Amino acid sequence: MVDAKAIAHSFPPIASHDARVLILGSMPGQASLDAQQYYAYPRNAFWRIMADLLGFDAALPYTQRCEALIVARVAVWDVMQSCVRPGSLDSAIVESTIVPNDFTAFLDQHPKIREVCFNGAKAESSFKKHVMSELGPAGSRLAYLRLPSTSPAHASLSFDAKRDAWHESLQPLVI
Repeated sequence: MVDAKAIAHSFPPIASHDARVLILGSMPGQASLDAQQYYAYPRNAFWRIMADLLGFDAALPYTQRCEALIVARVAVWDVMQSCVRPGSLDSAIVESTIVPNDFTAFLDQHPKIREVCFNGAKAESSFKKHVMSELGPAGSRLAYLRLPSTSPAHASLSFDAKRDAWHESLQPLVI
């Protein structure tokens, strides 16, 4: 029997109808689930990187940070709608329990998205395994790019190296 506390559920996307770039994580960590906010864990570099790239203050309230993404036409979502994952680590996700989000409907509703950026290897591998074959023609019009995970668990890269990689890849798309 699965502990109900180990079942994680994703949030609705941050997205406007005219979004051009979709950033995908795997599944929110426990701090994010508790706060009901994307990338809420204080040591996750996501908001600092996006603030630096887009020119807003990373200390803004969550709703204003989300609005800055929307204005820049950047969408954020997760590959997984739900999964069993005790704790916050991607390595703890039970593969057989992954239920992906509905990307066919999402891409139909956001036809200007041309680039999908994965926030780390788990988001990319889960998308390829659970979503890619279901996309059909919508998937073939997209470019895909894996970026270094902004999670502090991905400690092999410094914050500066992560920021530089994200800037190099995203700056031409959003500025």
